[in-house]
Amino acid sequence: MITRESFVDEIVSLIEESEVSLPDDVERALEAAFERESDPIARSQLGAILENIEIAREKRIPLCQDTGILIFDVVVGTHARISFDIRDAIADAVAVATETVPLRPSVVHPLTRKNTGNNTGKGLPDVLFNLVRGSSLEVSLYPKGAGSENMSRLVMLKPIESDEIRKFVLETIISAGGMPCPPVIVGVGIGGSSDLATRLAKRAALRPLGPMSEFEQELCDAVNALGIGPMGLGGDTTALGVHVEMAHSHTASLPVAVNIQCWASRRAHKKFF
Repeated sequence: MITRESFVDEIVSLIEESEVSLPDDVERALEAAFERESDPIARSQLGAILENIEIAREKRIPLCQDTGILIFDVVVGTHARISFDIRDAIADAVAVATETVPLRPSVVHPLTRKNTGNNTGKGLPDVLFNLVRGSSLEVSLYPKGAGSENMSRLVMLKPIESDEIRKFVLETIISAGGMPCPPVIVGVGIGGSSDLATRLAKRAALRPLGPMSEFEQELCDAVNALGIGPMGLGGDTTALGVHVEMAHSHTASLPVAVNIQCWASRRAHKKFF
């Protein structure tokens, strides 16, 4: 059985790992974009991003000054023996990591804008629990910066307007321009309710890069054809990938959400048992 103290220590280490290094799939995608980029300014921007990644990894410092709000997906087995409150322990780990990594204190009251100083507060860190059979305990972490998160959009289309999905995605990317620090990963949530569609979009945006479906590839090609390019300065690569997650919906509804992740698609995972 894991102790609360050791769990907090492991989560602090997980936060550091997520903040100072990129997953291999994201770094490979950025390297591939650099190799195929035809625009010299865009190529220089991608080169600066790759140099930034290397410096952060070597010096063990955050990849970006916006260390984000911290989103945790926790998988807990129905037979797991855990003697402490996981949510509280994660919040304590975030407070510790704010000092030790360090993280920029970015969490404020939504109305007064008073900063809590340690990246915790009501509802934050965002901890999502998934109950499964067995005795497992796994934690996935996703730091999410505001520049990309602020570009999120939701539309409630009419059920007959499925052909408008592509247009909505492209309009969202055009409106975002260089603000989410492209090249981005675009998450699209289709179906469910309004809140489920937004959750699906975020889940899609945080999914590891890999082969895309025909629909996803078509959307990705259309996004890249916009020519927004790295940091919004023009070029061949606006998106490293477009991911779509779907759910069945009410016969009278067609919610569609878009969530964007910046080039620093940070995530880390720890399996405890």
